[in-house]
Parts: sequence; C-alpha cells; structure tokens
Amino acid sequence: MESEYQLLDSGNGRKLERFGTYVLSRPCAQAVWTPKLKPQVWEEAHASFSREDKEGWTLRGKLPSSWTASINGICFLIHPTDFGHLGVFSEQRRFWDKVRTLCQKRKGCKVLNLFAYSGGSTLAAAQGGASVCHLDASKGMVQQARENAQLNGLEKAPIRWIVEDVMKFLQREIRRGNTYDGIILDPPSFGRGSKGEVFKIEEDILPLLKACKSCLSESPLFLLFSCHTPTFSPLTMRHLLEDFMPKGIIESGEMELGNDDPAVRPIPSGTFALWSKDT
Repeated sequence: MESEYQLLDSGNGRKLERFGTYVLSRPCAQAVWTPKLKPQVWEEAHASFSREDKEGWTLRGKLPSSWTASINGICFLIHPTDFGHLGVFSEQRRFWDKVRTLCQKRKGCKVLNLFAYSGGSTLAAAQGGASVCHLDASKGMVQQARENAQLNGLEKAPIRWIVEDVMKFLQREIRRGNTYDGIILDPPSFGRGSKGEVFKIEEDILPLLKACKSCLSESPLFLLFSCHTPTFSPLTMRHLLEDFMPKGIIESGEMELGNDDPAVRPIPSGTFALWSKDT
C-alpha cells in the first residue's frame, strides 16, 4: 500500500507535511535552515499551527476534526490537537517495517510495546503475526490506538491494551515470570505515569533497561529503543544496549523524518538503537 505521508519541505523552524489529502505546516525547532519551496507553497497549506501567543491552528478553508492516512502499511486516525500533535510520529515509520519483518521470523512471538502512544509499532508487530502487549500511561492514547487497530482490521488480533505506569507494570511482569520475545520502548525525556508517577530519562533509563532485560525470553528476537532526548546520541544508545543485551547485532543512528525524495531534506528527529538476535 502506498504511503499517504510525505515531508514536502522544512526550514525557518517549521515543517510542511502531507497526511492523506491534507497539507499541514507545524513548528520544527531542528529545521534551522532555509526552506527550498517558495513561500506561496507554504501559504497554501490547509492548516498551520503556531505556539506563539497561544495562536494554535490557523485554517485555510475547511479542515475536518479527524481523517485517516495510511503510513507504511498502517492506517492512522489523524487528529489535530490543541498542542499541534496529530496522533502519529512519522519518524518512527521505518521501524514499523523492521518490526513487522522481525516478528515474521517467529510465528506467534510475544512483543511488549512500552510508551506505545497511538500504536504504530503495536500494529506492525500484530501484522507480523505477533501477540502484543500495548502499554501507555494515557488512557486517551490507548483508546486511539484501539481505534487504529480497528481501522487496520486488527480489532480481534491478540493485543492486550494496558493503561499503567511502565515501571510498575514491568515489576509485576517480573514477579509473575512473564517474558517477551521482543520489546519496543520510546521513553520521553520527562513524563508522568497513569497515577502521577514521575519519569526522568537520565535517572530512570538504567532501571528501565534492567527491567526490560528481565522481561525478555531466553531466546529474544529484538529490543528497539528510541528517544528524543538531545543528550542521548547514537553512541550513547549503543553503549546502553551493549551493557544490557546479550551477544547480537546492534544498529544505532539518528532517526530521520523524511521520505525517499532526495530533493527533500530529512529532519533529525531523535536517536535509536536496535538489538537483534545474531542469526
């Protein structure tokens, strides 16, 4: 299925993207360069979001409150919020292809998706034949992930939907002896659990990774770790997985928001490290 997402341009602290039939302009602090497209193209966007003076969304014509767009084989409900978010982080889209392929290597494998947001990686794993546990502290985001599952015909797939603090859940899984063949985590720099628990990545990443290791099966397939914390470089991410994971293949690098058009500059959008079993 052709992806209905496209990065059109970026620069002057903004990004111009197409989601389905709608083009949106939003802030992007990383885009400090000059846009390549003419200002007229940017001005023709269906909607533009600004955080200055609490301006919010400015519409050019009509924009629905929500619509759907297929991104790398997964259909998402696109829902512009008062914070400028849309219910999907497109820089993760290449990981969905990778997760889908990894899960296909072991039929019926168990995957745990932590800080799972609107479910892109959850649905990719399910498409790959995995049984998935989807966990996020936001009840609203878990509900949106369930709606995305329905959009993709996966409402009856073996997916557990959990609203809880990540560390509390992991500690309970460890006590119960529950394990997973693959774990995906995209922790925030700072966040709060479902009952107000505070998460600070610099303080909590080591206990988090230790707990994840304890929840891996005896023959794990992969662990995918991504984040948007500026101090966490690809080398930092690699070192962290080297400390916790057994012998295998580790890929690390910069996440990019972009597409396959060489004329469009990709936008740096965080870092990742992927451990996979050495086959």
